[in-house]
Amino acid sequence: MSDPTAPVFINGRFLAQPLSGVQRYAREIVRALDRRPGAGRYVLLVPEGADASGLNLRAIAVRVAPGGRGHVWEQTGLAWAARRGRLLSLGGSGPVLHPRQTVVIHDAAVFRHPEHFRRGYAVFHRALGRMLGARAALATVSAFSRDELAAVLRRPAATIAVASNGADHLSRVRPSCRIVDDLDLTRRPYFVALGNLTPNKNIGVMIRALRRLPDPEVRLVLIGAPAPAVFDRTDTGSDPRLILAGRRSDAEVAALLRDARALIFASLYEGFGIPPLEAMAQDCPVIASDIPAVREVCADAALYFPAADDAALAEQMGALLDFAPAPTRIDQGRSRVALYRWDRSAQALEALLARTDP
Repeated sequence: MSDPTAPVFINGRFLAQPLSGVQRYAREIVRALDRRPGAGRYVLLVPEGADASGLNLRAIAVRVAPGGRGHVWEQTGLAWAARRGRLLSLGGSGPVLHPRQTVVIHDAAVFRHPEHFRRGYAVFHRALGRMLGARAALATVSAFSRDELAAVLRRPAATIAVASNGADHLSRVRPSCRIVDDLDLTRRPYFVALGNLTPNKNIGVMIRALRRLPDPEVRLVLIGAPAPAVFDRTDTGSDPRLILAGRRSDAEVAALLRDARALIFASLYEGFGIPPLEAMAQDCPVIASDIPAVREVCADAALYFPAADDAALAEQMGALLDFAPAPTRIDQGRSRVALYRWDRSAQALEALLARTDP
């Protein structure tokens, strides 16, 4: 068993990347580790120009590791800076030659759905995943992803730990209600879709479902930004009832969720999916595609539709336009949120680190 007082380096590459679900995970896990006993043994290694001030760390030291940014930095500058200790990589990648590394790989999407990615990205990340799968201690975010990674990386599922996402980060913010006025939603019914506008988010089925709704006042608010360097182009259509809200702060997201008729989470494939829990944390109903990871996370607290069936989605949307959600479903959502907390996941990762030889 490893020495619990030995230094542990954290891969801070996520601080140089746009915020999406993976980067959210890394940020919140680091914050949670900072509140754990013995947090002073962690050192967050960041590339040049990365800003860690927003993490508001109290115990974890932040150190710049020179050597550029991106994958080159990760494989060289980070590997060198962390060579004398253990390394925790939270964002799905890490230096392949580091001998004492724990990596969180969030899903098997590049293996199961390479068509959702640009070819070069998918080829590189499949190779990187295989190398890390052969050398590192692994964790992931759900039982579904554990089984998927075990299959594609050809290692026993029991060797992959589960340290889930959470949603309690939205409890730290005060909703910024002005955004509802700014988007002209105060007197309109609206639905929210939250996440980067990428192919696996299945934007098309939401647009087609919107077209099936006759109400000229209803709106669909897409919160997030496209990721053209990773994913192929996503066509968002031209329906005037569609609002492209771009990236928004947590405070704005919380306000939009509180007043929405529902969050629509239409993903074709996910390793976990944070937005449904974020919605449930704001007592917002959830309409979700019926895929395994979402079923695992949401259980009976969400309404489901087949991912390719825009008519079924439109029917669910229409029902929530006509009737308020049952109070029991809101209570079920709160119960699901209570199961997924960042401090519990940080504790699970520490347990995995404790089983890693120094």
